[in-house]
Amino acid sequence: MASATQEIDQSKLWDGKESPLRVSYGKIMMWFFLVSDGLTFGGLLTALGYAKFSNPETAMTWPSGESVFFHFPGTHASLPLLYVAFMTFILIVSSVTMVLAVEAGHRMDKKSVIKWLLWTVLGGLIFLGSQVWEWSTFIAGPDGDLSTWVDNATLAHNPYGPTLYANFFFFITGFHGFHVFTGVVFNALVLRNVIRGVYHKRGHYEMVEKVGLYWHFVDLVWVFVFTFYYLV
Repeated sequence: MASATQEIDQSKLWDGKESPLRVSYGKIMMWFFLVSDGLTFGGLLTALGYAKFSNPETAMTWPSGESVFFHFPGTHASLPLLYVAFMTFILIVSSVTMVLAVEAGHRMDKKSVIKWLLWTVLGGLIFLGSQVWEWSTFIAGPDGDLSTWVDNATLAHNPYGPTLYANFFFFITGFHGFHVFTGVVFNALVLRNVIRGVYHKRGHYEMVEKVGLYWHFVDLVWVFVFTFYYLV
């Protein structure tokens, strides 16, 4: 045992002066937040599944996503889930541009960080605008006509089926939309600092990486929301 202990490289032992994982305090705290937030979304989706399948009668009357979300801007054709798929595509692409922004930051390429982060912010804004449109057509009712205020979907009334269907729609998509909005604000603030050269003067773009973690989390959560609410 003594000989085995002597063979350990002393320079690799943790002496307590820094993170044992060689990760900054900011990144660790971001991961703690994302794990706790992930549990919150997990609880909401679990509650959705329980509300839908715990009562056989409710499960039978629960509407399918393609029978509700078939509207598309500029056309009266029935295109089930096509616009929701477009929203998902936009969010996934914005996650790719965020990866490129982080990679450019590792190379200290300020111009590329600005370019890719700007595209990320734009993607987030498109998603938010799309969600506003989606909410408006959902509230308008099956015909999607906002000028018709008959049988509008609210928390107390739902023309599509069980009231819980509308409750979960507003709460889950609204909660996620709030996260997207927060992410757009964070990304815009970081973008402003990048343009001003704040992080370039520091010698690293770690802040871009930290907001990138949050943005990837928002994208990942939407994949689960899309799967469990719109498809299942």
